Amino acid sequence: MNKLPIVIVGAGPVGLAAAAHLIEKGENPLVLEAGDCAAASVVSWGHVSLFSPWRYCIDDAARRLLERSGWRAPADLEACPTGKELVDQYLLPLSKTPEIAATLKLGHKVIAISRYGLDKMKNTGRKEAPFVLTIERPDGSEETLMARAVIDASGTYAKPNPLGSSGVFAPGEKSASDRILYRIPDVHGSDRTRYAGKQIAVVGSGHSAFNALIELAEMAQQESGMEIVWVVRKEDLSDIFGGEAADALPERGALGARVRAKVDCGDLKLESGFRIASIESEDENVSLVSDDGRRVTVDEVVATTGFRPDLAMLSELRLNLHPAVESPVVLADMIDPNFHSCGTVEPHGAVELSHPENNFYIVGMKSYGRAPTFLMLTGYEQVRSIACELTGDSVGARNVELVLPETGVCSGDGCCAPPPGRKTLKVLQLAQAEPCCSGETDCC
Repeated sequence: MNKLPIVIVGAGPVGLAAAAHLIEKGENPLVLEAGDCAAASVVSWGHVSLFSPWRYCIDDAARRLLERSGWRAPADLEACPTGKELVDQYLLPLSKTPEIAATLKLGHKVIAISRYGLDKMKNTGRKEAPFVLTIERPDGSEETLMARAVIDASGTYAKPNPLGSSGVFAPGEKSASDRILYRIPDVHGSDRTRYAGKQIAVVGSGHSAFNALIELAEMAQQESGMEIVWVVRKEDLSDIFGGEAADALPERGALGARVRAKVDCGDLKLESGFRIASIESEDENVSLVSDDGRRVTVDEVVATTGFRPDLAMLSELRLNLHPAVESPVVLADMIDPNFHSCGTVEPHGAVELSHPENNFYIVGMKSYGRAPTFLMLTGYEQVRSIACELTGDSVGARNVELVLPETGVCSGDGCCAPPPGRKTLKVLQLAQAEPCCSGETDCC
């Protein structure tokens, strides 16, 4: 059993950081990435800028590993990289270090994880049984491999929330999928032709929506015939533009201010209290239909409604997930966006992220379930703690320090004040879009 590897699912920022920490502990993990390159999801939002400066995007163990290979950090650590810059200057070089390159398998999609010889109902010997991962290879064939521990860092980017206001695909949504983009469009690159001269509805009220609205509205000033409609479920618009000047992250606060200005001057038409009940497709357009009968008819729809974890591959594992948030139960109380409006999260690591399934952990954005305000550096601390736990360093695993944002944007009295005794390191660290801060309730 001890000769089996620790398997990491996903080679994004947190998955690669997990590998770096395990290697530093003397392990030889196996990293399985479904994409054809490391950080494939980040590549897909490469045109989006982060709010976080470089100094908060680099994991400590990953930095040490890179520097042994002669890597140098970006010259301006206070600059905020784009997703592409994050990949080109940090994540790809990290994946190509000799230590991590030897552990990484690209194009290997994990489709199921279970216990060897045991289904979910079986108890005898479960704790000692190795994990069995079913993997789809690049050629479409399948294989299985065994592991003594599994760290699921597969993220949520591959499973965007549907447009239906009840949390499921609205009638007609799937058949209209060729007119719906579930991400921020790259209007300066690959998506420009798609949206030039079109009528476009942007659905969602988080910072991802702000990005899409600003980019499309500015494009409309250059392309005749474009009209942008902003569709939100919220009826109370008192906080629709976020923190603006009150936000301690100036670049993020400025997004809300810019969107307000474009609404005020008529560049954006705002449809509020719009709960999508169905979607109707015609030859030339698509209509969003609200539960009160209103219609928004456009050429294209941009859905910026957040993401959720894909739990299908974990169906044979015993997990302790919150019924609403879909994160580990202990973590859910710290991050539930119904109660936490500014990203306050208590220190957490291997203990809080554990499940009844021994030696299995969900980390990174997926560990937050449906909560939209995951912080990249929080993921780095998660995997540092778990690497300690899996290598017998229980003291290191429990000595956790959490990186938190000082957003200056709170909806409740004292919600940013840490509880007595909380051990924190407060840092301004947020992403501008899907990787770290997405969905209709994001504020951090």
